[in-house]
Order: sequence, then structure tokens, then C-alpha cells
Amino acid sequence: MEARAELKYARISPRKVKIVLDLIRNQPCEYAMAVLKHTPKAACEDLEKLLKSAMANAENNHNMDVNRLYVAECYVGQGPILKRIRPRAQGRAYRIDKKTSHITLVLKEKE
Repeated sequence: MEARAELKYARISPRKVKIVLDLIRNQPCEYAMAVLKHTPKAACEDLEKLLKSAMANAENNHNMDVNRLYVAECYVGQGPILKRIRPRAQGRAYRIDKKTSHITLVLKEKE
């Protein structure tokens, strides 16, 4: 039995999210929540909400014990890129890519 939560189109680069996901992979949920609360990274705010959502899904939809949950899988994929233009000298234009992420968190119960 597993509980999952997904965050689509998060306005943060997948590369930045992956750094934080590596910290919480295969950790108990209480520990993962503490890590997300005290890590000064931009992705932590979104991931904390996502972890809370996955825990609520586990408790309410699958009748799992919240105290025995751990982060079984967590991964991030690249979403669509928002392409923007930055004016530069002599009439040129540089492109700015604003990347988005699709983040997935899967929780399982320890036996």
C-alpha cells in the first residue's frame, strides 16, 4: 500500500528541487518534515506542503498509520519552460528560460 502526492507546474527548476529531495529520500516522515523546515532552500516550502498532503492522503484515503510512514520514492521531472525575452544592448534580445517542475512524493508504511 502506498500514498502519493503530486505537484505539477511548480515554478522552480528541477535541478534545485533534486538537491532537497536527496535529503529526504528513504527517511521517516517526521524526520523529513524537520529537514524541510530547517533547510534554507527555495524548494523546501513547496515540498513541505507536498509532504503534508501525502501524509493526509495516506491517513484519510488508505487508513495508514502516520507514525510508521516513510518517504519511499521522491522524484522530479521537468515541466514546460516559460520562454521570456530580456532586452540587451544594440537592439538584441536574450532569451530567459523560466523552468517548471513536476514533483512526485510516494509514502509507504514500514513493516
